Amino acid sequence: MRRIYLDHSATTPVDSRVLEAMLPYLTQKFGNASSVHQMGQEARAGVDRARRQLAAFTGAHPNEIVFTSGGTEANNLAILGVAAAVPKPGHMIISAIEHPSVRTSAEFLQKHGWEVTILAVHQRGIVRVEDVQSALKPETVLISVMTANNEIGTIQPIAELGGLVRGERDRGRRNLWFHTDAVQAAGRLPLDVKALGCDLLSLSAHKIYAPKGTGALFVRKGVRLLPLQHGGHQERERRGGTEAVPNIVAFGTAAELAQKEMPERNEHVRRLRDRFEEQLASHVEDFVLNGDRELRLPHLSNISFRFVEGEGLLIHLDMQGIAVSTGSACSSGTIQASPIIRALGRDEELARGSIRFSFGKDNADEDVEYIVEMTARAVESLRRLSPLARQSAAVI
Repeated sequence: MRRIYLDHSATTPVDSRVLEAMLPYLTQKFGNASSVHQMGQEARAGVDRARRQLAAFTGAHPNEIVFTSGGTEANNLAILGVAAAVPKPGHMIISAIEHPSVRTSAEFLQKHGWEVTILAVHQRGIVRVEDVQSALKPETVLISVMTANNEIGTIQPIAELGGLVRGERDRGRRNLWFHTDAVQAAGRLPLDVKALGCDLLSLSAHKIYAPKGTGALFVRKGVRLLPLQHGGHQERERRGGTEAVPNIVAFGTAAELAQKEMPERNEHVRRLRDRFEEQLASHVEDFVLNGDRELRLPHLSNISFRFVEGEGLLIHLDMQGIAVSTGSACSSGTIQASPIIRALGRDEELARGSIRFSFGKDNADEDVEYIVEMTARAVESLRRLSPLARQSAAVI
């Protein structure tokens, strides 16, 4: 069977060059990076190089990069680590379309006396800067707004929010911090922490063609953050535990490649995505593109098909060798409508009928026709079985 992978927002295959870079650290250079002997120092050199590569990728200083087990831990460390460093519960602001690792961290703080404001987004899925400003209180400690959404790809006004926080600091607010989850944006948007004005920024290796199991958190110098994981002095005492040296080396290599190849990769996936959407419009009726048509990541298309259950469409496409997703990967297997799509003001039916198509650098032009054909067939088949579709046709 022909197989086409269109779920690059969930994870990406490991680039052969990334694999080549990490292999020596699984075999000859397998030492513990905390050991003082030569083999340990070889491993340490690999970690240090990766730290410099991630710093270059984000415009940070190497000492501001903390390696974690992934984006979820990076988000938890940013939010809960900052919260643990303040003397009493405060106030936090997040958007309604944050990743579950941010949303549930905020809910955890709520249970421990914090006040959390969840800001609505407008119907194209973008946070309003003026809403963030209006939500600020004297007790506000942390603002967390993702750089780009993982389900619909909408790009948020992070630099403007960073400017808002800087302005508050200029007026004397010293304990207000700004975090952004850049896991989906990495490798698809330039990430310069100085230009963005953020104090904390989360990354994940497996979104940029490196293995799963490693992430990073940028922590600006001066941000007080307490570790959540104890037991060692690693990561400048911000995250205890033996470093996953092979994965960290792979992450650094993937970041360097992503930075060099970003223009070509983006042009490629944008062309495939736009061609897919154009052809789909001529083959399928009654669907809605979720999010902003322009202010979105170049590889991603989130579409709701009227009278179609997203899970059913996913299964139909999978049977034809096409891998897509409904909602975020962290929510797969559930039958609830996507909270992200509902936050756009979509009704329950459209929210349950949403599918995320996310293209990657290895997808080809010839994939598009097959994807469109199989999607059109699947939608037609599912609508024939839908009582809502039959009822709508009868009314017309």
